[in-house]
Amino acid sequence: MRFTVSEKQEIIHMVVRSEIGVNRTLREIGLNKSTFYNWYNAYTEKGVEGLLPNKRCVNRQWNSIPQQQKNLVVKLALDYPQLSSRELAYKITDEQQVFMSESSVYRILKSRGLITAPAHIFLSAADEFTSKTGFVHQMWQTDFTYFKILGWGWYYLSTVLDDYSRYIVHWELCSNMKVDDVKRTVNTAIVKAKLITKQPPRLLSDNGSCYIATELKTYLKDQHQMEQVHGRPNHPQTQGKIERYHRTMKNVVKLDNYYTPEELENALEKFVHTYNNERYHESLQNLTPADVYYGRGEQILKERQKLKKQAMNQRRNEYLKFKKLTNQKKQLTLN
Repeated sequence: MRFTVSEKQEIIHMVVRSEIGVNRTLREIGLNKSTFYNWYNAYTEKGVEGLLPNKRCVNRQWNSIPQQQKNLVVKLALDYPQLSSRELAYKITDEQQVFMSESSVYRILKSRGLITAPAHIFLSAADEFTSKTGFVHQMWQTDFTYFKILGWGWYYLSTVLDDYSRYIVHWELCSNMKVDDVKRTVNTAIVKAKLITKQPPRLLSDNGSCYIATELKTYLKDQHQMEQVHGRPNHPQTQGKIERYHRTMKNVVKLDNYYTPEELENALEKFVHTYNNERYHESLQNLTPADVYYGRGEQILKERQKLKKQAMNQRRNEYLKFKKLTNQKKQLTLN
């Protein structure tokens, strides 16, 4: 049985995230171990390109990318070095109105020496809640993480993330991790989301003392009619989306030292804006959290499909012109 590139990707991610081990997972899905590791090694070494069928052809392909578009890819890659080939592909499609697949962008950058290793991070366990949400504000995830400010001590970041869109609804830097800090964060998030008169979301958190306190449960029920959901003890993957957000955020924000809370808040504000509005999220069909949160996603996906169809037709027509010209030259040579 032949698998597509996307199917191979999906199988790789499923196996490496499986909680029952690689061998058992492969047995259950009926995939040979050597086949899986061939895919895995190729994916680790070359990214999406490594999963493509191994075919050689010296002739020009009908869907060859014009040189002008290849130059555009290189220019934007140099302008935005922080973007992966996946993110760059969708940025070009959305902002330049030029369809470009992730694998094509990767090959172009690889040929120019602009990619040395794929930016794939494999997780060792499931990173999402068992009961998936189906719409915005159905459930929120909340958690604390901590930062040390030189000369000031420890500060704690309280965040509310919408589970469906992964949009950061609200965040604030706190000097403690107490019930009052959680109440204030949730209340501000409800005001920002304009949910004061609407059905509130469920609130998913871990089992930290501030989250399991009776005072918080009573406040959420009496003031907001909000139901609490707690993750399984010693299993942070239940709150995987906000845990993953914290890891992504710290990889950027903690690159610098901060000497005042205001400096840290400015850095966090800049990152949250980028994360919400500019970062293409693979699990959101390469939309930004804001696209999904504000309901723009469906229209953007339709536009991408339209651009893809136009690009394929244009490349096919260029190829036919090229073949026609080549045949004419052959006829002239024979005559």
